[in-house]
Amino acid sequence: MHLLEVDKENYIGQADPFILKSGGRYYIYTTGHTGIYAYSSDELTKGWKFEGMVLTDGKHDSWWAPSVIELDGKFYMYNSFEIEGYTPDKGGHRGAMHVSVADNPLGPFKVVKQLIEPFSIDSHVVQNEAGLWIFYSTNTFEGDRIGTYIAVDKLLDPFTVEGKPVPVVVPTLDEDIYCRDRYKKGQHWHTIEGAFYFKEGDWQYVMYSGNCFEQPTYYIGYARAKTDETDLRKIKFEKFPDDHTYCPVMKANDFEEGTGHHSMIKENGQWYAIYHARDYDDGLGADAFDARNARICKLNVNDGIITAEQYKDHI
Repeated sequence: MHLLEVDKENYIGQADPFILKSGGRYYIYTTGHTGIYAYSSDELTKGWKFEGMVLTDGKHDSWWAPSVIELDGKFYMYNSFEIEGYTPDKGGHRGAMHVSVADNPLGPFKVVKQLIEPFSIDSHVVQNEAGLWIFYSTNTFEGDRIGTYIAVDKLLDPFTVEGKPVPVVVPTLDEDIYCRDRYKKGQHWHTIEGAFYFKEGDWQYVMYSGNCFEQPTYYIGYARAKTDETDLRKIKFEKFPDDHTYCPVMKANDFEEGTGHHSMIKENGQWYAIYHARDYDDGLGADAFDARNARICKLNVNDGIITAEQYKDHI
């Protein structure tokens, strides 16, 4: 179900929606070409107000996939944008993870520093008993399935990554292929991105999006581990149901496509996914190439199994 209102006359997109609850109010942050946008509401499923751009520096492009965490009364946003002075040696983007800070959820956020070298995108920063952790996606040109995968590293503080990342979820399926023959014949590029970590009961989960939002097999899947380990770099997350089976929690259905890159929130014991997708007939016209907008659905999490309830006009 659609969550945020779509302005078809001045469409800016609502890709990669990240939800935060603070002080009893809800906030959603979305990708923008020249900055990060935000929405707010007193209720989860209605009443959302467009708050405009809350982060930009007026210079850089491709402000992708924000995540926000509240710590000791400050709000820290982690997202990537393309930087100068860096040329990928084997192809790819110049996106680098940065951290910004604000005194309230609507900012304005101010960029403090670059956190991780390119290529680094799609953060999720979490806190547990062992400290702060950042999940993000980066690239590899090694192995049989080259491409983008999810890593996790420790944050020594909100502005400093330890620099000892480990892989968490890597491509294992043909359905993870983003683009065939991307750099040379027979060299297919894979993509695992959009990490969202959470814990429920005895299980810890990392959900993710696989391949490309333009393809019909684009999907949300998850990896899981039944463990009480608090050092998230030591956990062996395993894809559900295994490394060789395409088994999406969410994918294109009868009324929407491009279903992916979600965040989650738990209300009254129920998990909800805030994700992006496109209507098959969205009315935005041929010029609206990236017509992804934010939606909401229930996610049922039960003893290592995650299922979604996706409906066009209700939750």
